[in-house]
Amino acid sequence: MNTKNVIIKVNKLKKTYEGFQAVKGVSFEVYENEIFGILGPNGAGKTTTVEMMEGIRKIDSGDIEIDNIDIDEYPERAKRILGIQLQEADYFDHLNLRELIVLFAEFYDNKVDPDALLKRVELESKSKSMIKQLSGGQKQRLSILLTLVSNPKILFLDEPTTGLDPQARRLMWDFIRELRDEGKTIILTTHYMEEAELLCDRIAIMDNGKILKLDTPDKLIDDLLKKGFKKEMVQKAANLEDVFLDLTGKKLRDK
Repeated sequence: MNTKNVIIKVNKLKKTYEGFQAVKGVSFEVYENEIFGILGPNGAGKTTTVEMMEGIRKIDSGDIEIDNIDIDEYPERAKRILGIQLQEADYFDHLNLRELIVLFAEFYDNKVDPDALLKRVELESKSKSMIKQLSGGQKQRLSILLTLVSNPKILFLDEPTTGLDPQARRLMWDFIRELRDEGKTIILTTHYMEEAELLCDRIAIMDNGKILKLDTPDKLIDDLLKKGFKKEMVQKAANLEDVFLDLTGKKLRDK
């Protein structure tokens, strides 16, 4: 018997654009305090599904409950408990990072320690830097940090490690796990299969507007192996990224 608390319920969700049905009656549940991955090729419907869950795209039919709040009926109430990280975002380019965090905290009427937050993603040395002075990886880490300013219960992370080097990617994976361990529920979209396998507690695989399968990474892999699948190349216990990190170290270089 499953005793996990359900924090998100998606029921018979549909969305059509100019005659094209992007999402075709999708239903699933997300448990509290898990990393839930939504994977799919381009055009699968995952982005539309996530945007409806975030309350930034109108639902055609079906319903979504976020922590017992109907997001279509009470979008502002639901958004108060959400933190949304976007793949690309524009910020106030005349503020340094510390000032930016303080400003975001004021938006939410929330008190935060900007230096402690910056330290969590190893950006404390950049506290007086402007956005334009950051590398792509630093901007990516900042975008996730800013989702935490409102102290949300649920985080939506969209391709959180795109453009990061191996050291920064491993740091981000550790950070995401820490957030889950602290009690956050995380919805993750990624094109990196290794990332999904290592991070996600459960994964929904979408294509053509439908969920093809939803389970833990181990169960999804075991089910494939039961069908007789065999890799052309035997997987080694380490990969080239492990070699790279062993030779160059795991510390960030862009502080």
